[in-house]
Amino acid sequence: MILVAIVVCEVAFWVAIIAGLSARYLLRRPRLGAALLILAPVIDIVLLALVAIDLLGGGTASWHHGLAAIYIGISVAYGRRMVSWADVRFQQRFTGGPAPERLTGARYTLKCWMDALLTGLAVAIAAAILGAIILLVGDAERTAALSDFFAVLGIIFAIDFVWALSYTIWPKRPASSSTVTAR
Repeated sequence: MILVAIVVCEVAFWVAIIAGLSARYLLRRPRLGAALLILAPVIDIVLLALVAIDLLGGGTASWHHGLAAIYIGISVAYGRRMVSWADVRFQQRFTGGPAPERLTGARYTLKCWMDALLTGLAVAIAAAILGAIILLVGDAERTAALSDFFAVLGIIFAIDFVWALSYTIWPKRPASSSTVTAR
């Protein structure tokens, strides 16, 4: 059930964002767009409530519950960035706004480190959710699957950290004009 809830929440998250941006730019109703965009964090709360209800109601934790914690952590940490990413593309496509900037060099490296910080925040949020669930349920047998996810969170952070470190050592160079291909 929780896996279905995660999929439904992920789809609902993007539907809320697309509906909000469509209302803002296509319908020219910025207040309606803002109201629809506010639904995105509400969806995270719904998923968290479903996980809590399932486990506090006697359910046994599975990898689905750990995945829900990771999803919520990423959604909270990266939510604003995801909305901004979609907003820039909507502006470009539907109102003739500027194309998204392609970062290279030090600016790209800085973005990678900002991503590592956001991933650290996402991991901390997910760890807090996992820890809270383990404490609330209070049954080590029923929450054993969640304990394994702390290692997964470490791996997620390590990957993003190594990614940022690699661009610190080998910065992303701008594409030369002779090798740029049309998209």
